[in-house]
Amino acid sequence: MRVTTIHAAGDIRLEERPEPTIKAPTDAIIKITAGCICGSDLWPYRGENPVTAGSTIGHEMVGVVEEVGSQVRSFRAGDFVIVPFCTCDNTCPHCRNGAQSACSNGGFTTGGQGEYGLVGQAEGSLVKTDGMPDADLIPSLLTLSDVFPTGWHCAVSAGVKKGDTVVVVGDGAVGLCGVLAAVQLGAEKVIAMSRHESRQEIARAFGATHVVAERGAGGAERVKEITGGVGADAVLECVGTDDSMRMAFDIARPGAMVGFVGAPHGITLPVRQMFDNNVGLAGGMAPVRRYLPELLDLVTSGSVNPGLVFDSVIPLADVAEGYRAMDERRAIKVLLQP
Repeated sequence: MRVTTIHAAGDIRLEERPEPTIKAPTDAIIKITAGCICGSDLWPYRGENPVTAGSTIGHEMVGVVEEVGSQVRSFRAGDFVIVPFCTCDNTCPHCRNGAQSACSNGGFTTGGQGEYGLVGQAEGSLVKTDGMPDADLIPSLLTLSDVFPTGWHCAVSAGVKKGDTVVVVGDGAVGLCGVLAAVQLGAEKVIAMSRHESRQEIARAFGATHVVAERGAGGAERVKEITGGVGADAVLECVGTDDSMRMAFDIARPGAMVGFVGAPHGITLPVRQMFDNNVGLAGGMAPVRRYLPELLDLVTSGSVNPGLVFDSVIPLADVAEGYRAMDERRAIKVLLQP
């Protein structure tokens, strides 16, 4: 089968590898219908994370069950499934407490940018649709493997509630899904921080009431103007850099909560500022399986269309160009068709 591999910073290849086989009774093999490139894949691509030469890359996929292990009883060949990027048994104490991304028996989906994927803890991880979905629904279903639940987790962690003023820091696919989540959770005013017109358009389509293009002190001042000098009730930090985290705390009103889901790189928390203003921080790796039933209902009912974050659809053979497009910000998020 063909699968995407990374060999060094900027070195993405599509290679032939053996098809996966069942290794444990909790495994399932998925024939991938659609995969994609995640913003977090850009960290190793840019040399910010260590790379093991020749390792597969990609953790988001949907597809059809090909084969299951003996302990996988709720799924069978032919089922169309969403595959969370973090796998879980959905029964351990952490899972039962809603932290499926920290499952005692969990792991991570790998090889999602390929033709077949091996999923561990399939019984607890996978969620199937009611029959084979229409092709036009595939992009939104693919967002359920990571990016939409991650944006949702950020909004939930920030405590977004009806009537709130929410600011979303970051205009990548996760940030845009954070806008969508804040709107669905009842926020009255949603401010998207974005300097790119194409991303601003999607933010508005998802329900953003304001867009702030300024960064740094200018961006904080603009948010203060929009909020009458008060600041945000909740802030969604969807980037993972020190600048974005500091921005989040600069625009949070006293007593607010910052939700964070951007993979952290080089962040130093402004603890004194947090202490003085009673601003909290919550979030982390999204427990995708926790949110999947609710979000799947929103997608299949037509209430939301998170698939709009895919502004580029390319064949798997062109995956290296997909990485370049996202790295150069010519694409928000790239969908790959095997």
